[in-house]
Amino acid sequence: MLTQARWTHVALPSSDMDASIDFYTTMTPLVVVATRGDELGRIVWLSNAGQWQEPFVLVLAEFTSERGHRQPIMAPFAHIGIELPDRADVDEIAGRARAAGCLHWEPQDLPDPVGYICAVTDPDGNVIEFSHNQRVYQTVRELWGPPVSAAR
Repeated sequence: MLTQARWTHVALPSSDMDASIDFYTTMTPLVVVATRGDELGRIVWLSNAGQWQEPFVLVLAEFTSERGHRQPIMAPFAHIGIELPDRADVDEIAGRARAAGCLHWEPQDLPDPVGYICAVTDPDGNVIEFSHNQRVYQTVRELWGPPVSAAR
């Protein structure tokens, strides 16, 4: 039961839903968890498989009247971040993106807290950052999670 406000999703327009679904389900760890459609268009929700306790959803919306027409993308620095468990995972994603022609930032080490990153662009030009050792979840868990000794 919801007892307080909660951060749940980010929504982006899609000019080609099938291309967007293919991109996000092959280039990222996201899977389709819900789809909806009517005469106005299609909506797809993507999230990490099995992430039921604290789910976060990427909502893609393809409006029938805008199909085939790119909408404005997020500003140049704006991006969606995905943290990966190993440095080699960043290189692997970069290699696949390079082959697909959608690599936006080559893999690089950046000062703390950024870590080792690369970025790719989705079919509409939005930037998806892949990082290793950025420690976003770890930082939040250290702030509000149980003490390490209690978690074991």
